[in-house]
Amino acid sequence: MRWIITIICFLSLSDAMGQNKTLFLAAGQSNAVGQGDSTLAVHCTPGTAFEYYFSRDSLVALKDPAGQHELQFEKAHSGSAWPAFAKAYHDLTGSEVIIVQTARGGSSCHYNAELSNYGTWDNRGRMPLFGSAVIKAKAASRKTGLPVAGILWSQGERDANAVNAQQLSPEAYERQLTLLINQFRAALGKQVNFYIIQTGYYLHYPTRGFDAVRKAQENVAGKMKRVFIVYRQTIRFHEKGWMKDDIHYHQPALNDIGSEVAKQVALKEKK
Repeated sequence: MRWIITIICFLSLSDAMGQNKTLFLAAGQSNAVGQGDSTLAVHCTPGTAFEYYFSRDSLVALKDPAGQHELQFEKAHSGSAWPAFAKAYHDLTGSEVIIVQTARGGSSCHYNAELSNYGTWDNRGRMPLFGSAVIKAKAASRKTGLPVAGILWSQGERDANAVNAQQLSPEAYERQLTLLINQFRAALGKQVNFYIIQTGYYLHYPTRGFDAVRKAQENVAGKMKRVFIVYRQTIRFHEKGWMKDDIHYHQPALNDIGSEVAKQVALKEKK
């Protein structure tokens, strides 16, 4: 009888561990899409990491190039931060990770910074992206039965250049980022954590706008509950040799972002 009880308990524990899954929304512009090298990307253990395809309403193994060309969002070209994030998060928590990728290269936070057909996360503009992100996130939640646990946000370069060009004030960017977070929470749940990967620099462009955006991101995290800066080292990537070009992060940078962000996310969740 004791053996039977032991086996039942073991099977129950295994089943419970198998149900440990966490859903994340990844959003932003080109460095959230991923412009790295898939041959240098982290590989996740089979069965531990997935991404959601809206067009198929299905989960597939997460690997680079992650993401899909759907709902105005883009696929990594060709490496991203998300396999490294998923692997590190699983190693730390034991949870399977499901990524909902909703990023578009060149997209702005404020509509004043939007360029032609690159899109914006504002409600105004030529190609608003927020509604599509919510549609995809809610479809993933229905498919998995999971709420969105956190939003992984890497965006700000477009707005920083708009600040440099005096098309946008740092205060307007900060207000729009605050509004966007509140809108995500209204749509996906008021307890959703918002994790910011701080904006880096655009080589050979004035740093003033980028420093202003970074400060605005710090201000928002300081004022809003459950908003966190989880990565600050992007401004060091040039000296590390981690830039693919003047604006995009190479794969070693993306792998570092993924693993370090996962550590911070796991730490914030415990607190």
